[in-house]
Amino acid sequence: MTRPRAIQRAAVTAAIVSASVLTAPASAHAAELPAACQTALLDTLEKFPVADFTVPDKVHNTMLVEVLNLSEADQAAFTQAACTAWNNWATTNGKAVAGDLDTRYRAAAGPVCNKFARSALATIKKYTPNFPAETRDAEKVVKKIWTASMQKLEAQATNPDCKSAYGAVKTGW
Repeated sequence: MTRPRAIQRAAVTAAIVSASVLTAPASAHAAELPAACQTALLDTLEKFPVADFTVPDKVHNTMLVEVLNLSEADQAAFTQAACTAWNNWATTNGKAVAGDLDTRYRAAAGPVCNKFARSALATIKKYTPNFPAETRDAEKVVKKIWTASMQKLEAQATNPDCKSAYGAVKTGW
């Protein structure tokens, strides 16, 4: 598996899971991505302008490892058509999604890990039925990334609230 293909897959993963997950590696590999996937990766924060919603570093790092380890078969789900459809949808719906993430994040109790896990999953569940059909294969891969990441985070958590939060959302949407 090549790193550029893994980073390409991070584009849609980043936007679906949260407004800020996986944006750090963008500049290192952006030139090698198809145009629509570059846009998906590079413009994530602009399309989902959250104010309060936060992705804990441990979550970010765990998901990044999962993305970088995607098989070629999983990577094939992220196509130019899927990224284009995602970009169009995110441009149209990004502010509403960001508002929902922020509202749920502020309302969630407990530590940041719980606020992230509960608000991210609730927002994902709310909006995935409206994602474009072209992104469905990519969504299946994103679910795999989410589940594997939450399982790892649950196993590694030393805080009982975090362990419980990650365990509660690991099955995804």
